[in-house]
Amino acid sequence: MKFKDLVKKRFSARKYINKPVEKEKIDLCIEAARLAPSACNSQPWKFIIVDDSHLKNKISDNIFGGIYNMNSFAKQAPVLVVVLSERGRFTAKVGGFIRNTKYYLIDIGIAVEHFILQATELDLATCWIGWFNEKKLKKLLSIDKHKKIDIVFSLGYSLEPPIKKNRKSTEDMYYK
Repeated sequence: MKFKDLVKKRFSARKYINKPVEKEKIDLCIEAARLAPSACNSQPWKFIIVDDSHLKNKISDNIFGGIYNMNSFAKQAPVLVVVLSERGRFTAKVGGFIRNTKYYLIDIGIAVEHFILQATELDLATCWIGWFNEKKLKKLLSIDKHKKIDIVFSLGYSLEPPIKKNRKSTEDMYYK
């Protein structure tokens, strides 16, 4: 598949079929994320794959309720991927401080997008979720309260076809 076709195919799925995701496909996605570049090669991420249906449902019920209810669709997905932020290298932190840039967030974004694009190539669907109850998620996964979870995304086989994207024109995206 050509890259342009791949990025056109990728969309945020909110309806999933009840079909497990094969471990081999998840492993390929993790490998794609592992190869992502990062500031000073910090690789400041850890992926937690939640594919046990009992745990995934318990997590979904707890982190997508109340004010986070708009993301309750994720319970349909057979897999949740939790992205744990790790400490970056000292040089990346110093550079980030000087530039007032959180390089670890950029790095995580690149790694997650590598994962998601690999998933798309494998006919899997995803939805990037930044609005969830982090405190409850840490408790359910026994993650230290000082750690940071910036992203959760759903993963599975979509019930719906890719949607037509509504994007700005190319001319509106850059300065000449």
